[in-house]
Amino acid sequence: MTDEQIIETYWQRDERAIGESNAKYGKYCFAIAQNILQNREDSEECVNDTWFQAWLAIPPQRPAKLKYFFAKITRGISLNRIKAKMTLKRGGGETAAILDELAECLSDPDSVESEYFSREIGGKINLFVKTLSRRECNIFIRRYFFSEPISEIAGRYGFTVHHITVMLSRTRQKLKRYLQKEGLIE
Repeated sequence: MTDEQIIETYWQRDERAIGESNAKYGKYCFAIAQNILQNREDSEECVNDTWFQAWLAIPPQRPAKLKYFFAKITRGISLNRIKAKMTLKRGGGETAAILDELAECLSDPDSVESEYFSREIGGKINLFVKTLSRRECNIFIRRYFFSEPISEIAGRYGFTVHHITVMLSRTRQKLKRYLQKEGLIE
């Protein structure tokens, strides 16, 4: 089934939409959840929650890119789950490492809790990412949106882990300077 047909089944409130979504994008969404959670059972639950959230969101929304719409939902659910777990116990894993890496760009992590600030900084980060070269952009998104381990990114692009680590560090420094210039951080 095409993406447009899947969206149409959601609009018709046809439960086949969930099965078709899972058949076409289930593995993709699972990989995103697994990269964040590092737990098969939790990842499977997040994917199931993705279909429920999509059911609630379509209609009224009509996603332009269904794959990325599902990715965003899965990522949000997974991050909320890891945040809940980290509240109980500060955990390790890829997500904690990613949050630590990005913390150097944000001078006051408590201020990020503000919804307005989160939207503002999110919009500025989106603008920043558009200024990057295609390769830098892809690597940045794979690391910080899809939560891919650095070793996987290195293998995908044929670089060493050290090279990717340095590249990400330089990109975070550029991001920090950009956010300072925009007046969002000191």
